[in-house]
Amino acid sequence: MNEFKKEVQSPTNDVVDSAKGFLFSFIFFFVIFAIGVGVRLIEIL
Repeated sequence: MNEFKKEVQSPTNDVVDSAKGFLFSFIFFFVIFAIGVGVRLIEIL
């Protein structure tokens, strides 16, 4: 048996961690985009 599989650092699923990273980065960049759009709309008015 593979000795690395005996002592796993994190037993959680990698897909869940990848989805969390994608979601958090998407929300972060969406917030930056929304702030930019808001500033642009305030400049136009």
